Amino acid sequence: MADHKSALKRARQNEKRRLRNKSTKTRIKKIVKGVRLAVNEKSKEATLSELNTAKSIIDKAAKKGVIHKKTASRKISRLSRLVNTGSA
Repeated sequence: MADHKSALKRARQNEKRRLRNKSTKTRIKKIVKGVRLAVNEKSKEATLSELNTAKSIIDKAAKKGVIHKKTASRKISRLSRLVNTGSA
């Protein structure tokens, strides 16, 4: 365990950030799953609204540094491709 005052503070900050990042990553996983389910249900409007929500959440996570911007881009690209091929 940390011994210095600054190291203790850094440990507290890291724990807060870890929990915040974990909740954001869980939210991303849930919304991606929602998009995939919407594609399987073949409802065009629901799928597009889910996709737009997913894009927004993923972009915000990348902007805040929870995930890398190229990871976010890859996730959005794959979801968009899934929706486009699923609706065709």
